[in-house]
Amino acid sequence: MNSTSDLVVDSYEEAVVKNIVIVLLGVIINSINGMFVVTFLANPIFSKDSRYILYIHLVINDMIMIFVSVTLYVMSYVLRLLNFPFCCMLLILGTTTFMISPLNLAGMAVERFIAVCKPLHHYQICTPQRTYIFICFLWCIGVIPSLADFSILLSTQPSSFQRTVVYCYPPIVFPTKLHKDRLTYSQIIYMSLVWFIVIYTYCNVMFTAKKASSGNSANKARNTILLHGVQLLLCMLSYLTPVLDFILISLFPVHRSKINFLTYLLTNIMPRLLSPLIYGVRDQKFVKKMKEHFICKFCFLKIAP
Repeated sequence: MNSTSDLVVDSYEEAVVKNIVIVLLGVIINSINGMFVVTFLANPIFSKDSRYILYIHLVINDMIMIFVSVTLYVMSYVLRLLNFPFCCMLLILGTTTFMISPLNLAGMAVERFIAVCKPLHHYQICTPQRTYIFICFLWCIGVIPSLADFSILLSTQPSSFQRTVVYCYPPIVFPTKLHKDRLTYSQIIYMSLVWFIVIYTYCNVMFTAKKASSGNSANKARNTILLHGVQLLLCMLSYLTPVLDFILISLFPVHRSKINFLTYLLTNIMPRLLSPLIYGVRDQKFVKKMKEHFICKFCFLKIAP
């Protein structure tokens, strides 16, 4: 997760503009996602469907990630140096939510696979209780890389380091080769697993759709899993940030700060809006309930004395 600005000092005007843009986008994204959460909570029918439970967990997870990322970005300008324990807490939360997003998408793909390929067992396997257990399992898996980083830090740095103030930027807080190796291997393992699940479920659902005499539900599930693939690509854009930074800064070194800002914006912030939005808007049932809820709220506020 690239959550802080580069360490190049910007002019006062440029720093203000960047922070206003980032904070404004963060508020807009979390407000839109918050509408999805309110719609889910206001309609009990969604809380009984594992598909919507997993979806709203993805939305909440991305809201937390946006909040942490924007907080770290602003703090990198306002405070520059943070207490090590507070910085670690933010980095662990941000990294954990970052790792959970693709895993959640894999879970959503599996749920659609079971609904189409094992329809008689779907309501036995994908119960709300089991879905919440699965979400807890995702958090346990997602936090492992962060705890590994923290453990490596404790074993390689003196205890006095924990009482210092630091630039709250992952490569600075976790600088050793062990941290870099952990980052590389965990990303390869996690993303390979997720892509395998998405491709496997898509192929099986596609095969089922071809066999079925009436394949409308299977075709919809196939398109949904394909959409999960698109969402996964959006999540993976953040992996391209270092590559884009390296290429663009090599070509335009005098614009290093602007390049870092734009790549952070395009690969870390915007995908967190598009990923939940394209899935939520596509679901007609969810959109209908959302319109009904907010139109009723608007009418109530309008007629209230």
